[in-house]
Amino acid sequence: MIGYDNHMKNSDLYPRYLQPRIMEALADSPVVLIHGPRQCGKTTLARQIGDLKGFPYLSFDDDVQRAAAKADPVGYVADLPERVILDEVQRVPELFTSLKAQIDARRKPGRFILTGSANVLLVPKLADSLAGRMAILRLHPLAQAEIAGGKADFLSALFGSAFKAGSSGRRLGRMMAERVAAGGYPAALTRATARRRTAWYRDYADTLIQRDIRDLARISEFDALPRLMMMAAGQTACLVNVSELAAPFQVSRQTIRDYVTLLSRIFLLEELPAWHNNRLSRLIKTPKMHVGDTGLACTLLGLDGEMLWKDRALFGRILETFIFQELRRQASWHEETVYFSHFRDKDKVEVDIILECTGRLAGVEVKAAATVTGDDFKGLRKLQNAAQKNFAAGVVLYDGEAVVPFGKNLYAVPISHLWEGK
Repeated sequence: MIGYDNHMKNSDLYPRYLQPRIMEALADSPVVLIHGPRQCGKTTLARQIGDLKGFPYLSFDDDVQRAAAKADPVGYVADLPERVILDEVQRVPELFTSLKAQIDARRKPGRFILTGSANVLLVPKLADSLAGRMAILRLHPLAQAEIAGGKADFLSALFGSAFKAGSSGRRLGRMMAERVAAGGYPAALTRATARRRTAWYRDYADTLIQRDIRDLARISEFDALPRLMMMAAGQTACLVNVSELAAPFQVSRQTIRDYVTLLSRIFLLEELPAWHNNRLSRLIKTPKMHVGDTGLACTLLGLDGEMLWKDRALFGRILETFIFQELRRQASWHEETVYFSHFRDKDKVEVDIILECTGRLAGVEVKAAATVTGDDFKGLRKLQNAAQKNFAAGVVLYDGEAVVPFGKNLYAVPISHLWEGK
């Protein structure tokens, strides 16, 4: 992994492209919530913004702060500074009603920056208390665009069908597998070797399951969760199959379904819904499952970059998750909201990732190989026919060097374009 390790740097030096969106939100919203998985950089980013704007910092990972907030939420909020960062706020849901009262008494933008490592939108008290008062922004682990410091304008090119034919990318080969196995967590990427990164991801998964899930739910079968997470990693980029996930365990399908939901709430798993359209019949309605980060997935499966490169079938699926997550990360700072889904019909014609934005629709198919043929566009052409005038572009991302047109608004595009856009 020498080639990729040489690109690592201190996590504080990575630009976070979500920052301008947070600054915009602070200008017009009383509360800005930054949520995402633990260790993805929320606290670092919030404190950087806080230093610029003069926000003191309080964390509910601190036992004393958490106990004080739980004991007397009204008094705790009343004593807060005018502007403040409250870190890991999902640990004190009792606070939200008091925050609402404080905001309604003095409705002024940019008062509170909240961070949460669980999907706090699913905490009823928060959803009810702060509706209409809070801007919500998702911070992901690092995008490849942030690691490379590139322009990250792939989504603009996709929805604008602005790909120019010609040699403008580079073949990554084994370096691609190394990127996939390294993942995007800042603390993991600062580790000097692949072995040390793997150790970090292993400890990370253990800590989340033992700590954050205990905060969210009472679970009797904790021993099942690490194994379930490993099985989910092995099924990444596949249709969700709860029966298959439940098979090795002596618990019900509903229990496994509930566990998958819990793992999704702490951003370890993500379900990609199926796309639907009235013009098409025989569509599969089952969502796809993606692991939240491919570095974590590879660690759970015991794979380094070299092993992943040799297992071509598994590499193809984990690469699909890697590209899905890169697109999700870039969409988090895109000016307009982007909605994601996948398309598959009962004839097994499919498009790996569908993106919709301001009424326009684009499709992305992922291919680990360095060559592309017309057959690779079968699903994208079907999508194009269904979407008609709303279709922006269809792209097969492949490990090649050139953008090649394959018909109107259909292109083969190098994967490297995702973070080295020209």
